Amino acid sequence: MSLIEPFAAAAPLVAGWTTHGLLFRRRLAAARRCPLTQLLTRDGWEKAALRRTLRGNAAVAVIDLDGFKTVNDTFGHPAGDAVLKATGHRLHLWAGASDGTAGRLGGDEFALVMHADDFHAGIEQLHELLTAPADWQGQQLEVGASIGAVPTDGLTLSEALSQADEAMYRAKGSGGRRGPRRHQVAVEASPEVAR
Repeated sequence: MSLIEPFAAAAPLVAGWTTHGLLFRRRLAAARRCPLTQLLTRDGWEKAALRRTLRGNAAVAVIDLDGFKTVNDTFGHPAGDAVLKATGHRLHLWAGASDGTAGRLGGDEFALVMHADDFHAGIEQLHELLTAPADWQGQQLEVGASIGAVPTDGLTLSEALSQADEAMYRAKGSGGRRGPRRHQVAVEASPEVAR
C-alpha cells in the first residue's frame, strides 16, 4: 500500500469538513447581521466596537428613533420596516466615513462606535441624516432621533454604552434639539448629548 491510497481515501472527508466549516462560518456571519437593516446585531457590534475602542480616540453613541411607534401604528409594520432599513443604510454610510461601525441593538435602538474627532465635528450632520424623511410607497415618513454619546477614553465598552444610553434618555427627555456638549468633572467626562 502506497502513501497515496490513504490520502486519496481521506480526501472526500477533508473536502466535506472544509465545506462544512465554510458554511458554518457563513451562517455565523449572517446571524451577526440584522436581516432587515444589514447592520451588525448587538453581539457582532460589541465585538467590533471593542476592537475599535482598543485603538483609542473613539466615541460610542446610542441612538433611539423618536416617533417610530407612531409610524408603525399609523402606516403599519411595512412602513416601520422601511424606516428601519433607511436608518440602517444611513448609519452604515456615516459610520464608514467615520472609521466606525454601526449596529442595531434591537427595536428602534442603534449604536455607533466611531473616531471621536469625527463625532465631535459631525453630530449635527448625523442628526440631520437620521431625521431626513424615509420614502415608503410615495409617503414621506418622518421620525426623530435622540442621540447620546461619550468618548471611550478610560471607560470599558460596557461603561461607555451605559453612559451613552443615559445621555440618550436625557436627550429624549429634553423635549428639544440640543447640540453637542461636553462637561468635564475632574478627570471624568460626562456624556455628550445631542438630539
